[in-house]
Amino acid sequence: MEANVNRDSFAYGCDSVRLENGPFKVHAVSEQHKTATPYIRRDFYKITLFRGISRLHYADQGILVDRPALTFSNPLVPYSWEPVSERWSGYYCQFTEEFINARDRAHFSLQDSPLFKIGGNPVCFLSEEQYATAENLFRKMIAEEASDYVHKYDVIGNYVNLIIHEALRMQPAATINRSSSAAVRITMSFMELLEKQFPVHSPSQALSLKTAGDYAKHLTVHVNHLNHAVREVTGKATTVHIRERIIAEAKLLLRNTDWSIADIAYSLGFDYPAYFNNFFKKQTGMTPRSAKLV
Repeated sequence: MEANVNRDSFAYGCDSVRLENGPFKVHAVSEQHKTATPYIRRDFYKITLFRGISRLHYADQGILVDRPALTFSNPLVPYSWEPVSERWSGYYCQFTEEFINARDRAHFSLQDSPLFKIGGNPVCFLSEEQYATAENLFRKMIAEEASDYVHKYDVIGNYVNLIIHEALRMQPAATINRSSSAAVRITMSFMELLEKQFPVHSPSQALSLKTAGDYAKHLTVHVNHLNHAVREVTGKATTVHIRERIIAEAKLLLRNTDWSIADIAYSLGFDYPAYFNNFFKKQTGMTPRSAKLV
């Protein structure tokens, strides 16, 4: 049984699960009305220049976007938009990592960027001047894509990189320092693996990795090594990250699907609904049935 998702969200034009007809596309959207899309992962990176009021649901975050902004999403994290204002406008481009890497001799890693990485901040709020700068770059991408220039995608790749670096420039300096330590690499691998299990699309899609030991085995490291690395980098235990992500997914399923509580329990890896009830109440202070009615 597939999820019956009730939340409206901004589609950003023809936003789909997969990027068709090549590794890049760009669009301008003017006065777009509300549309509906599911809370899912896509197979592409996306940068959106947005003007309007909406709430971005990104992994387990809910971020009110109430002024001009650039938003960044990656293929590992599910997201949707919950409209607040009746209309929005702006631009968006979608692309694969290969599209960027093929044109970046420095091999800038999108997944390591604080704009795209799991656990990072996907929203960069803009002044009117900054919005105008970004809008100019999007317009140049649209014009270039429509041209016959044989190297147009190299030019477009440079524009995409300019937008990324302009946004990085606006981030606090502390957030753009990158570490190549083993602890960071292990933690990022764990976080990516955790997100890959979500969202849950069907009660038959039970989580395959449930414990810190499961993740450690999949990453071929000792569980103590994984726990130490994750706590060192994030300040939280591996089990806390797993628990918080399961609770976030449980809340989404309870509120946005017509699945029974038993179905939700099984899909999240609980052998018995009673175990799920006890787990959910301990973490949230309410029963799953109460949360479903909220």
